[in-house]
Amino acid sequence: LYLFIRVIAMADVQANAIMASSVFASDSAFDEAISECDATTKSHRMTSNILVNPTDEQKEFFKHQLTKRLNEGQGETLFEIGVGEDDDVGLTEEELAIAEKNLTAFADDLSTTLTLLRKRNAGDKYVSDYLLRKNVEETDFIEVRVAVVGNVDAGKSTLLGVLTHNVLDDGRGTARLKLFRHKHEAESGRTSSVGNDILGFDAKGNVVNKLEGHAGLDWQVLCRRSSKIVSFIDLAGHEKYLKTTIFGMTGHAPEFSMLMIGSNAGIVGMTKEHLGLALALNVPVFVVVTKIDMCPENVLKDTLKLLTKMLKSPGCRKIPVLVQNMDDVIVTATNFTSEKVCPIFQISNVTGYNLDLLKMFLNLLTTRSHPCENDHAEFLIDDIYSVPGVGTVVAGTTLRGTINVNDTLLLGPDYTGEFQPVLIKSIHRKRMPVKMVRGGQTASFALKKIRRNQLRKGMVMVGQKLNPIPCMEFEGEILVLHHPTTILVNYQAMVHCNSVRQTASIIAMDKTSLRTGDKANVRFRFIKHPEYITKSSRLVFREGRTKAVGSVTNIIPYQSIHRAKIAKSELKTRRRGNRQNAANLSPNSPLASKSHNSKDAGDASNLSKDLTGLTIKSNQESNLLTVQNSVK
Repeated sequence: LYLFIRVIAMADVQANAIMASSVFASDSAFDEAISECDATTKSHRMTSNILVNPTDEQKEFFKHQLTKRLNEGQGETLFEIGVGEDDDVGLTEEELAIAEKNLTAFADDLSTTLTLLRKRNAGDKYVSDYLLRKNVEETDFIEVRVAVVGNVDAGKSTLLGVLTHNVLDDGRGTARLKLFRHKHEAESGRTSSVGNDILGFDAKGNVVNKLEGHAGLDWQVLCRRSSKIVSFIDLAGHEKYLKTTIFGMTGHAPEFSMLMIGSNAGIVGMTKEHLGLALALNVPVFVVVTKIDMCPENVLKDTLKLLTKMLKSPGCRKIPVLVQNMDDVIVTATNFTSEKVCPIFQISNVTGYNLDLLKMFLNLLTTRSHPCENDHAEFLIDDIYSVPGVGTVVAGTTLRGTINVNDTLLLGPDYTGEFQPVLIKSIHRKRMPVKMVRGGQTASFALKKIRRNQLRKGMVMVGQKLNPIPCMEFEGEILVLHHPTTILVNYQAMVHCNSVRQTASIIAMDKTSLRTGDKANVRFRFIKHPEYITKSSRLVFREGRTKAVGSVTNIIPYQSIHRAKIAKSELKTRRRGNRQNAANLSPNSPLASKSHNSKDAGDASNLSKDLTGLTIKSNQESNLLTVQNSVK
């Protein structure tokens, strides 16, 4: 895989050189330009020996590049000594020791911890890989969200119990009992809700999950010891809980997806369904094949063969890599964010086979979200609680911006499409109290003077300067993945978009009908109440076996009854003011009479048009509220 990536990079360099050579009239002019360019950028290239004897200019350039990579990785990055932009690969033992010493000095200046991952031979020279991770505060940590999907009985909850509680399973599912939220889940052994579990790593990449006596796993102690937290989103594998699984994939905003496959059962049931969902949402996928301790060798071989064929198919277009040692872990983790490489792990929850490789891979995963802290705050609500002594608590994901304690945000939209100001009393991250949260982090907020019946999943909290506009109708570009017959206008199905989950109907589209594989621009209308969605958001459109994916292209603003009343009162006030101004003029003046008549006529016509629209809108809203009240 490493050679393959190098070949691709060299092909790009050769293609750029051919394009550049076509600009120049002669080979001498081309060579002269290339040499001039090399002389100009020689001191600004990440060469393989830049850390051996760097100049002051190269030190500043290297420090700038290292800071940039740390910021892109939200506080961590992988660095390779002995490989650069030049063709020379590898360093001698003495040069490698000097380069490591200089890199350690740079790491100390940037308050990061340097950890050696591996040292490999490059001919008669050596190349080393290092992990750099920032020394964060006690109440702060790097967070990566991983969704766990797969068919029922694939071992999802059992694997999470083994990873997070640092114990092996007994073969009867004892490890998964620590994770279930409901009694019927423990009795049936099947997850029916969205579970959350965490795995902590310190600055050097060591697992810090340790049970605190009989109290179990203390999340606050775990978060204070950790520099990085991997949040697992445990989803349901049974087909009747597909709605919950899709909500977990869209509402909880996972950055990676771990597809679980039982080696003895193979690719059955909802495996392809969950893989297609992850691919439709552009979430990178890595595969974990479980129960290899009880699977015959021929069955395991057939399962891996079918899995490799499925990943190489035109629908996936992945490069499957069977991870067998630490070198494979580092190579796949480095190139995993490209969404082309798909690592495959073979593990056993009973014997612990290859669990160390999976933990190292999770430790090296870098976050894919790069939110700007200067943007307006936006928070998705995906869960609601009522805590005794605290009040109403909402949990979810911060998409962008920064939220501090005692900030006032806009909460909505409610059933009438309105947003109301709300005060943040306290903030918790993984049950640990903090003062602020940034974009890309999950958190829980205690709200002031808000009842639980005023909230629902799918609402958002945004900054007051954002001026959020809800919508009842929106346009999107969708691709129909499967439908048994045809989709026509007025067809209704469930729409999942971020944390929004509501039935919508098709009111218009640019084609007369849609079948499997068709792509079209469609206009949707929500059935019950307005929602807050943004452009370019990914959406999933499903109903039974019908499935379609796409993205939002346009938002049609929604005008609530309250806003309609305000506009109506402003119109009456403006008309009254116009009459008073006309009355102040001389009654015998023809100009005044003409002005008075023209203004009255214009105001009357405009008022009749506006009132007609407002009356229609008001009647629609009244009917909508009547239906909602009757349903309640």
